[in-house]
Amino acid sequence: MTRKIILDTETTGLDPNAGHRIVEIGCVELINMIPTGAVFHQYINPERAMPQEAFAIHGLSSDFLSGHPTFQHIALDFLNFIADDAEIVIHNASFDMKFLDWEIEKAGHPKIDRSRVVDTLVIARKQNPGGRNSLDALCKRYGINNSHREYHGALLDSQLLADVYLYLMGGRQPALTLDEQEIQQTIETLLDHASPVDFEHRSFLPSDEEIQSHLNLIEKIKNSKWLTYS
Repeated sequence: MTRKIILDTETTGLDPNAGHRIVEIGCVELINMIPTGAVFHQYINPERAMPQEAFAIHGLSSDFLSGHPTFQHIALDFLNFIADDAEIVIHNASFDMKFLDWEIEKAGHPKIDRSRVVDTLVIARKQNPGGRNSLDALCKRYGINNSHREYHGALLDSQLLADVYLYLMGGRQPALTLDEQEIQQTIETLLDHASPVDFEHRSFLPSDEEIQSHLNLIEKIKNSKWLTYS
């Protein structure tokens, strides 16, 4: 099973060494290159005023953020979500990582191993030399709808980046290259995250053809979580 975390942050400025802080973290989980629906999203109190230039980018005010926890209080939850086994995918990773390094170290935890980090900006520049490779430009290039993106937002941007990353890595049908074990692990992971759906019960029994089709499908899935007809 291959686990990846698509990550983005919003900040009060450009440099943590100049007193700027993270104000939002958004993460999206992929298992075997398929979004599972699991996310980590947290607004963070930077314990400082919000510069107007930063507010114009993400729309997060000092008043709004003052009601949220500091990074130190959410650090363990964040580190537990990204765990130690996941590859971390970031657009322009050097920017986010310098803030994450600063915040994580200040909170008293070991910094993230840089060998885990994949920079989609580097990948995009190799694939599109001389082209525009901002997140908005890549969404336009790959036909990804970002019309709802009035402001930068860490969770929204990580969700858009997840789509972009799949295109950068060769398209949106990665499961075609997975082996049988990876496909089974992906199915089980998606089922674990799925919400139950309350379907209206049918008032008539399934036909023999429907039952046989169902049994044929069940046979293809190891350790199936679906009941078969008896």
